[in-house]
Formats: sequence, structure tokens, C-alpha cells
Amino acid sequence: DFKDVETLKQFNRNKKLVKKLAGQYDAFLASESMIRLIPRLLGPGLNKAGKFPHLITHNESMEAKLHEIRSTVKFQMKKVLCLGVAVANVAQTP
Repeated sequence: DFKDVETLKQFNRNKKLVKKLAGQYDAFLASESMIRLIPRLLGPGLNKAGKFPHLITHNESMEAKLHEIRSTVKFQMKKVLCLGVAVANVAQTP
């Protein structure tokens, strides 16, 4: 699924519509030129939801980028600055 500039202009910085858009998808991909326009068109809604688009270049594989995004885990830390996490199991297949 994709959205062009005209579709994003229809959101008109409406917080409810942007929040609904952020809820529909797990992640977003955008080109460098689109990433510059997104805050102007949508406002801070995607950033607040933690779903600001990931940069994808024209020579980058979309499948590899999607695999990288799916493999990434985000942590939001409060007061503790160190974190120990198990990331895989020895028997786990790639």
C-alpha cells in the first residue's frame, strides 16, 4: 500500500486521521524527499506514535529493508541506563 503527496495533503494535519493512519500500519517507508515533507503535511502525529517513516533509497532492496524493520525491537527506557536482553536462541533458525 502506498500514499502519495496528494493523499497526505488530505490529512491536513488532522490529529485523529493521522493517529488512525499510524494505527493501521506497523511501520512506514519513505524516500528522502518524502521524509522532508511528512512533518509539514501530517504534523507530529507519526513521531508521537513512534512510527516515523524509515528512509529507503532507490538502490536499496525493499525486501531487505522490510526484514531489517521486522527484526528491530525498540525499547523505551525510563531511569535505568543499562539493559540486558536475550536476542536469540541457540536452536533458532534464521
